[in-house]
Amino acid sequence: MDIRLVKEKLWINYILQSLLATVTIFIVLLFLKLATPVIVAALGATAFVVFAMPKNITAQPRNVIGGHMVGVISGGLCALIFIFFGDNSDFLHLIAASVSVGAAIFIMVVTDTEHPPGCSTALGLVVHAKIVSQVIYYSIFIMISATIITMVKHVLDPQLKDLV
Repeated sequence: MDIRLVKEKLWINYILQSLLATVTIFIVLLFLKLATPVIVAALGATAFVVFAMPKNITAQPRNVIGGHMVGVISGGLCALIFIFFGDNSDFLHLIAASVSVGAAIFIMVVTDTEHPPGCSTALGLVVHAKIVSQVIYYSIFIMISATIITMVKHVLDPQLKDLV
């Protein structure tokens, strides 16, 4: 089969799935308000994985929700430790941020919940959460958002195709 014909048939999927990602992120941001740029960036990366590579293992519900949950736990714990014991030290903040990413990678691999944007969640929590209430708010925001994105994908999954 001519590769050009295959690509031409996928153009409709390129357009529709990109629009689907756009609308889904818009709805998430509209209802949940904006958190921080880093947390929102993690959602953008999740939207790419879910809507551009829907058949990939990292786009499956276990991985999307599980990966962000691992990021929330790892990043949340590192953020809380820094908040309570960091004394506003830039060096300790860097250590906490680095440990959150390394721990998230390790836990995702061990639990079979690999979802690369989950590391952005961990990093974003440590970098931007300055008080306990922010850790809680950002964690809830990201988990609700990951769930919404996963639900949209689940409903439309039969029509979605891998674009990359």
